[in-house]
Amino acid sequence: MSNGIAEVMDLIVSGKIDATRVIAAADSLAAQGADKDALGLYRTWLQYNGSNPLAYAIQYNLGVLLGKFNDQEGAVEAFKAALAQRPDFFPAHINLGSTYERLGRTPDAVTQWLGMVGQLPGVTGDTVNYKVSALKQIGRVLEHTSLEESGEDALRQCIELVQPADAMQHWIAIRQKLCKWPVLTGVAGPTRRQLLTAMSPHCLVFHTDDPLLHLARGNRYYKVKVGRPKVFFDLDSHRAALERRPKRRIRIGYLSSYFREHAHGYLTAEMYKLHDRSRFEVYAYSCSRRTGDRIQTQVMNDVDHFVDILDMNDEDVARRIHADGIDILIDFNGYTGEARPAIMAMRPAPVAVNWLGYPGSMGTPFHDYVIADDFTIPPDFELYYSEKVVRLPCYQPNDRQRLVADITWTREAAGLPANATVFCGFNGLQKFTAPMWARFMDILSRVPNGVLWLLDGGERINERLRQEAIKHGVTPDRIIFAPKLINAEHLSRYPLADLFLDTSPCGAHTTASDALWMGVPVLTVAGRGFASRVCGSLAVAAGLGELVCTTFEDYVEKAVDLGNDKRRRAVYREKLAANRNTCDLFDTDKLVTHLDALLEGMWDDFVAGRVPVPDLANMEVYDEIGTDLDSDAAEMLARADYLDLYRAQLREFNRHSPLPPDTRLWPGTEAKPAEAKPAAPAKGKARKGK
Repeated sequence: MSNGIAEVMDLIVSGKIDATRVIAAADSLAAQGADKDALGLYRTWLQYNGSNPLAYAIQYNLGVLLGKFNDQEGAVEAFKAALAQRPDFFPAHINLGSTYERLGRTPDAVTQWLGMVGQLPGVTGDTVNYKVSALKQIGRVLEHTSLEESGEDALRQCIELVQPADAMQHWIAIRQKLCKWPVLTGVAGPTRRQLLTAMSPHCLVFHTDDPLLHLARGNRYYKVKVGRPKVFFDLDSHRAALERRPKRRIRIGYLSSYFREHAHGYLTAEMYKLHDRSRFEVYAYSCSRRTGDRIQTQVMNDVDHFVDILDMNDEDVARRIHADGIDILIDFNGYTGEARPAIMAMRPAPVAVNWLGYPGSMGTPFHDYVIADDFTIPPDFELYYSEKVVRLPCYQPNDRQRLVADITWTREAAGLPANATVFCGFNGLQKFTAPMWARFMDILSRVPNGVLWLLDGGERINERLRQEAIKHGVTPDRIIFAPKLINAEHLSRYPLADLFLDTSPCGAHTTASDALWMGVPVLTVAGRGFASRVCGSLAVAAGLGELVCTTFEDYVEKAVDLGNDKRRRAVYREKLAANRNTCDLFDTDKLVTHLDALLEGMWDDFVAGRVPVPDLANMEVYDEIGTDLDSDAAEMLARADYLDLYRAQLREFNRHSPLPPDTRLWPGTEAKPAEAKPAAPAKGKARKGK
């Protein structure tokens, strides 16, 4: 114990120091990284001054520090003690609710915040801030529960009070999941443009097929949410370390919150053990929940080093990755799920890769490569990505040992008509849009015995979709909802479907490969952005490129033709069955062999000083243009003049204030690069639209 701390302790014991001086001393210790000493000060002061009028403040600070040490139960007791002395100390209510959430006690968290909102007195600056904070917390937590509508309402109240961008972001995400169309309506105050500007990159791919806006929004999100970290390892330091690096295998690290039973986890379960261990050492850095399920256990067994980082802060994780000597760090989250982009921003490894999690460009200065294939990112579409594009035969891995329940399903058991044409739409409901729903209803209206089989969204969402069907002249009994089942049982019922109908602008990913694995043909329309091309990539890799359409008109006509022609559907099923064991989609050995070659090439690039430098010029301008161009009245995928729309606006921006050149659409002159060609399957098998 230092002399300074000992002196403060003596003053506490003798009763000669007040709470404010203890707080100042503890803050000073915390600033020096001596959090444990700060804890000691608070505990000692409370031991001698528990009835002091300011004890609530010390208890509160103690709770905050205990939370930093992951002593959540201790933090709960400290915050409760603060509130017992001063029930109107609203920061303690906020933090107590957050601590309950970290402990998995979501109902207690929401109850705490709602109770605080009910206690708030008349409207003042402070009470508005506390109310906004509580409402945001409620909305954020309920977003991922069956109480989304309550979360939407809490966030709406918050937005109508002060219009915070983060509340708008979560409110939009909930409305997408609830299929409340148009999504960007239903709240007083902010304009449609303000709401769209607040939309996260991940929600944006559900909203529009505008890859230039996706790129620019990714860049904006990184700047606002992450920014330049205080701790980072620059390329010069990595190059200096290279000179001291002993000759050894290349160390690759996977950073993910999906090392568990999750769509992403199901895809990647088999691949880790297939890396060539004579060339690579494999690390997994897991911020996944500790489920102990089959997938998590398999990953832990199949990688060389499994590092649980769930309770570590971002800086400590980055230091750990750097200390482990990781050469190539693969970001499996991007802007999805429980992503931790700040770790990637610190550049803990010399090479950083965007793969499989976020279906688009990250738009950051620290992601060097994006892994794709010839279909998801054809050469003409590379302008939509800040990363250098490298390609696999098919970008998506698959687990050939996936579990399928041994259940003999009948249509009757699944609640389906025995003789109907069953169109399956098992995508997440957040991917459904009003225009796509209208196409589904058009298809049903032209296939008399057709039904649409969807995943159960809960009774309120189900009823909303039934009412939307009625608006299009389709009786609600033709919309059938499949109860949620564990994954193995869900897979086993897929063969009851006749044709999988994909969504746009964000199509099926794992859901499509599940359907194809189980022998169900998949019909999709390919756009420009990554998310709108994944399903097409999978269909091509499975040998069904002719089911990849290039226009919405072609998509509808193809669905109607197949819906009314059982024989043609049977041909596609037979083709899938014949190809399953040899096609690129399910050749995981081939994928990992090519992946190993890509990773080796990335490492060679770094050693040779050829690390890609992303062009992020004019990103703010592209974001503004894309935001202005967006409209509920027109889908960007259908615009043949897509790039010309951007060029015209770039000229207007340049007239007002000269723009620096970029390598996309603004070379610094009036020159006009050729329009990227319409989306088409890699092997040219898509039908042309009418």
